[in-house]
Amino acid sequence: MQSQVFDIRKVGVVGGGTMGAGIAEVCARNGLDTRVVEIDASAVERAQRRIGNSLGKAQARGRITTEAHDTALANMSYSHDVADLGDCDLVIEAVIENLDEKSRIFGILDCTVPPHAVLASNTSSIAIIDLAMATNHPERVVGMHFFNPAPVQPLVEVVRSVASDAQIVDAVVAFGTERLGKHVIRCEDRAGFVVNRLLVPYLLAAIQMADSGQASVADIDAGMKHGCAHPMGPLELCDLIGLDVIEAVAEVLHTEYAERLYAPPPLLRRMVAAGRLGRKSGAGFYDYR
Repeated sequence: MQSQVFDIRKVGVVGGGTMGAGIAEVCARNGLDTRVVEIDASAVERAQRRIGNSLGKAQARGRITTEAHDTALANMSYSHDVADLGDCDLVIEAVIENLDEKSRIFGILDCTVPPHAVLASNTSSIAIIDLAMATNHPERVVGMHFFNPAPVQPLVEVVRSVASDAQIVDAVVAFGTERLGKHVIRCEDRAGFVVNRLLVPYLLAAIQMADSGQASVADIDAGMKHGCAHPMGPLELCDLIGLDVIEAVAEVLHTEYAERLYAPPPLLRRMVAAGRLGRKSGAGFYDYR
């Protein structure tokens, strides 16, 4: 098993949204045969356009050469049939942050991929063991949490569940470090892992501060940028991540730890209900239209 896992050549990515497209781009830029699977033909088209635009921008900004751009595109393929992942060595799930939907996908993948293949989830908060138990091979399921935008952000959290095979975890860490060139940290299977368990209470505190009128949105962000040297204020970051994502992660954290600091503030709930999700919807704490 170990030698096969280390020899990861073909990678599948389920979900071609912001995170899935970014993860697929990272893999393709690092010489891997990469296949993106989406729900239907129109979603496939959007994913292909998203990755093409991102690679084009990277080339225009001098981050990659023309040759690297063309090679990455050549490494990509697309499908709306999960069966097309049947020859992959690693499949990374990157769909919506919903346990039922992710579990459904893992159950399908378990019957699709070859025996040596590793199944990974890009979940930012859901317990890996819950996804692993949707399969008949929980030992080959791990978390592989990338950060947005995946082609730029260097960090990947590799998460081991109580059922994960230690050799597989080691292999995924080596793959992320040596093949993808990422900075990999190891995490135990606890809600929020490392980064979100620290980050989300900070973001929720900023939302609560805005909700109470203690300071304006602009001043909260300016305070953290100019007082703590953060590249982006917390409410700007909320808009970038997506307020619906933050709410979903906060709910998972609050359920797991039952601590008030993880409870979504009323303002966050109201904004999500109103469809003000941040950059992706055109409006959040700031207007992007």
